[in-house]
Amino acid sequence: MQSFISDTINDILKTTTSFKDVVFVLPSQRAKIFVKQTFKDKINVGFLPEILNVEQFINQISEVEKADSLQLLFYFYTVYKKTEKEPVAFDVFASWAVTVLQDFNEIDQHLVNTKDIFIYLRDIQRLRKWSVKGEFKETKLIQDHYFFLEKLNTYYTVLYSFLKEKNSGYQGLIYREACFKIDKYLNKNKNTKFFFIGFNALNKAEEFLFQKVLATGSSEIYWDIDTVFFNSNHQAGKFIRKYAQEWKYYEKKALKTIGNSFTNTKNITVIGAPKNTTQVKYAGEILSNFKDFTNTALVLADETLLPITLNSLPKNINAINITMGYPLKDVPTTSLLFTIFKLFISQEKLQKKETNQFYYKDVISFIKHKSIYKLLPNIDAFSTQVAEQNQTFINQEYLLSFFQEVDKKITQSIFSIFKPITSVGEFITRILNLIAVLKEEVTEIEKEQLFRFYTAFTQLKSLQEEYQYFPDLRTLAQFFRQLIASENLSFQGEPLRGLQLMGMLETRVLDFENIILISTNEGVLPVNSQQNSFIPFDVKLEFELPTYREKDAIFSYHFFRLLQRAKNVFIIYNTEHDVFGSGEKSRFVTQLEMMRTDITHKIISPKVLPQQIELKEIKKDNIIAETLRDLAKKGISPSALTNYLYNPVAFYKQKVLRIKEFDDVEETVAYNTLGTVVHETLDELYTPFVGCYLSLENIKWMETKSKDLITKHFKKEFKNGDITKGRNRLIFEVANRFVQNFLTQEKKLLKDENNRLKIIATEETLGVQLQVDELDFPVKIHGQVDRVDELNGILRIIDYKTGMVDSTNLKVTDFENLKEEKHHKAIQVLLYAYLYTESKQHNFKQPLEAGIYSFKNLNSGFLPVNFSANYRKPDVAINQERLTDFIDEIKKYIKEIYNDNVPFTEPADLKY
Repeated sequence: MQSFISDTINDILKTTTSFKDVVFVLPSQRAKIFVKQTFKDKINVGFLPEILNVEQFINQISEVEKADSLQLLFYFYTVYKKTEKEPVAFDVFASWAVTVLQDFNEIDQHLVNTKDIFIYLRDIQRLRKWSVKGEFKETKLIQDHYFFLEKLNTYYTVLYSFLKEKNSGYQGLIYREACFKIDKYLNKNKNTKFFFIGFNALNKAEEFLFQKVLATGSSEIYWDIDTVFFNSNHQAGKFIRKYAQEWKYYEKKALKTIGNSFTNTKNITVIGAPKNTTQVKYAGEILSNFKDFTNTALVLADETLLPITLNSLPKNINAINITMGYPLKDVPTTSLLFTIFKLFISQEKLQKKETNQFYYKDVISFIKHKSIYKLLPNIDAFSTQVAEQNQTFINQEYLLSFFQEVDKKITQSIFSIFKPITSVGEFITRILNLIAVLKEEVTEIEKEQLFRFYTAFTQLKSLQEEYQYFPDLRTLAQFFRQLIASENLSFQGEPLRGLQLMGMLETRVLDFENIILISTNEGVLPVNSQQNSFIPFDVKLEFELPTYREKDAIFSYHFFRLLQRAKNVFIIYNTEHDVFGSGEKSRFVTQLEMMRTDITHKIISPKVLPQQIELKEIKKDNIIAETLRDLAKKGISPSALTNYLYNPVAFYKQKVLRIKEFDDVEETVAYNTLGTVVHETLDELYTPFVGCYLSLENIKWMETKSKDLITKHFKKEFKNGDITKGRNRLIFEVANRFVQNFLTQEKKLLKDENNRLKIIATEETLGVQLQVDELDFPVKIHGQVDRVDELNGILRIIDYKTGMVDSTNLKVTDFENLKEEKHHKAIQVLLYAYLYTESKQHNFKQPLEAGIYSFKNLNSGFLPVNFSANYRKPDVAINQERLTDFIDEIKKYIKEIYNDNVPFTEPADLKY
């Protein structure tokens, strides 16, 4: 393949034999490497020309140093503070200053008369405020906005002067200064010949400078444009056609170079793929079929796909050169730094600054970050202890006491993070010390990442020492978040070997035989028309500043130029529609399809392999059988049995493997804790009256004691927890209301003099040995009955539930269908009834009922198990025959548990 660079150098070699006083100016840094390599292939001996990218060339002319973005913000804030009586905080300033600097940069690059444009902007704002009747009312926000726009000229003038004094500046300032100094530069370099190669859209400053250089007569400019785009009104040729018509240089010179390779035969495939991941994965499949990656480029129209792409490249790629930077926000160290900031932001938010305590989740997030985790042993034991002690807040001393055995240098660097903050500068020093410790135990790539942060924080520290613009840690955190969003980690690769991975702008001047272009969607290529600027669209048009139209033309040029000399082209776009309009392929792809007839179309989708879901199944062996036999001795509770009916695998984990739920810090009262508190409170209130008939006075006495008892049991169950405020206070009040409402129900009952209520037992633990056919050992059934009482001669077995239960949950018309989930609450209370009657040798001549008090449904009162299918005629009496039938059914389930040939199998219709 004959590339543009090769063609251009061949043409230059016809007239230029010595390159001693020759300068090549190129659009990008990457293009320089390819030019040098092409020269090496074409000339054996002699000087190479000096090769500069356009920024280096203009920096030489201006003699002004470029300030980095961070330094520039500090400079700008310095002059901003001098011009404002009440300046905003630095982090607020930075949120809009970046956009203002972009506008200043654009104004200077296009050599706009700043006085004119800012007066124009001011007058527009005044016209908007003007009203014939003088009735226009401005809000404070509108007033501030107008005032801000009128101040732009002041900011610009003061900043420009300030930067000139420092001989430092943003790119636009450097370009404007270069225009003032170009004559001096050309006089100094009279014998130098300049070649401008591969440019397209120039700003006004570049146009002015290039024409000045070309006017000397010895220099030349080479464009890369195809006949198809130049000799038509196609958007891709917009700028070069304009220069050919307007530049004086072309009154006597012919335009170089117009190619004719776009119409050559090519293999172009346009591929639609759903979602970004599918696009990238399919690109990896295409690459896996390549044997040689020389002259192959993988181009990402959406550069945010780089992390996914790097994880999707096939194994046959042995060398790769990445031009794009890896987003610093996606680097693991970034998340570590965010957790450090969060420690102190949460501390301030939760008002724990004075005691220097930290929210436990933030502490655990920090020490469990992969960078810290490998340096500290016993982290898991630490988090377990925090959960056991219910430590919602943790101080530095507690941390240090737990990690005493760790190397002192490591603990000092890591746990110095938790010291009270004396100044922002001192805090940055802690971060630098931590990075110094972390770099000792990391890979080379991680070391590069840490070094990038080390340089950033070192710079922040020196700037903070000089300017003191971060009054507190919150301001620093906000600024760091803004800074990290736009920063990248640069790669170093083999520029002339293997696969070239790049963004659209990096393809300038370069040609490849094989191209895979990903994410060619409207809104990505070209980018959407939304502009981040304080200069309105109509003002930009008036002063000939670039708008989205020019940007569209630029990307059109890059897209079609990339395809000019290529032979194999794969264009992939996202077919998945969403609210932002993706799913539509780029207009450039549609244009390409209209211009050529040799395009193949494909729609691909991920391979979906049908997979048979196998239910979890645990077969019973001798060890499981032995464990189940031990369980028969210890006892199976009603809740354990219903757990088996709901999911045998869950029963196996809980009762055979003895796996307990993870013990976590309970910062908000859990529902089971609420239930325990209510149960324990009622138990303590009713215990003094066991064996007695209750009176109204007894209940009134209970009402005076209940709140103190609830507080007592919350302190016992909710260790180290605070129930005095927030959501916990609300849950405390709920528990109090539950008990009070229950006592109110009891009072209503006793106000009727005909009712006699006797407390038989409360929170009584009962157990019965159950003989099951075919088992040569008894199975113990045991449980704790919340309350047994006698109401008007009827014995009641009562279970308290803090959740919602209604009468439908307790309707049992057929014992054969007990396994259904809707009967599980009824099973529990019937088992309690069986345990009580067997343990106490109950005489069934006395009526017996079993049921539930639901604290979320107290208006329904006591809800007994109902055996009737007729809702108008409930049947709630429990007799010996019914209990016997019920237990016979329960024995079937117990036999199933102990049957070696019946595995523990997960139900197919399991909800959760």
